Amino acid sequence: MQEGRVASMTVHIRKICSVTEDLVAELGAPVSTPVRRVAVAAVITNPWAGRGVVADLNEEVERVAPVLAHELTARLIGALGGTSLVEAFGKAAIVGLGGEIEHAGALIHTPYFGNLFRELTEGSSIIVFSDDRVDAGASLTVPMWHKTEAATRSHYQTVSVRVPDAPRHDEIVVIAAGSSGGRPNARIGDRTSDPVVRLADHPCSQQHRTLEASR
Repeated sequence: MQEGRVASMTVHIRKICSVTEDLVAELGAPVSTPVRRVAVAAVITNPWAGRGVVADLNEEVERVAPVLAHELTARLIGALGGTSLVEAFGKAAIVGLGGEIEHAGALIHTPYFGNLFRELTEGSSIIVFSDDRVDAGASLTVPMWHKTEAATRSHYQTVSVRVPDAPRHDEIVVIAAGSSGGRPNARIGDRTSDPVVRLADHPCSQQHRTLEASR
């Protein structure tokens, strides 16, 4: 991971890190179209740390989330080479052990982050996500899918993020992720063109019903 500099001082950001994967081969053979996956993570002071259970999180969400959306998305787009090259996206947050899992969710699930991230990347899909409450150095898998066609199965993929010294007990790591394409050599079809598969028609279901009836 590479540590970055942050211009905004309206949010207590300790560091911004990025991870980049260039997928060029599978099973020793070149992929048909090389794909770049990027995740950008901001390590921030938890704005609710030390305050107990805060009933209304909106004030801090409105102040912090838009800053993170702009800071992270700008770096993500730059790493992928431009907005038009962002084909898939995802988001995530990791809260330290001194915070609530709701603190992580508050900074990525409201329009103050999600809508801005989606608009800045010219997407329209709901943004797939993950979140967790962990100790510093834990890894989180961030899922992604197509930014405008969520049913496009080729773009279902993940990127793993780990910041060795974060989140500290009073910190949150907020992550924006994106990819320039789908999985290497994707070939399992698409949800929009799948055949109709019903539970009642599946042989395994029929065998299960027979087994249940014999008990």
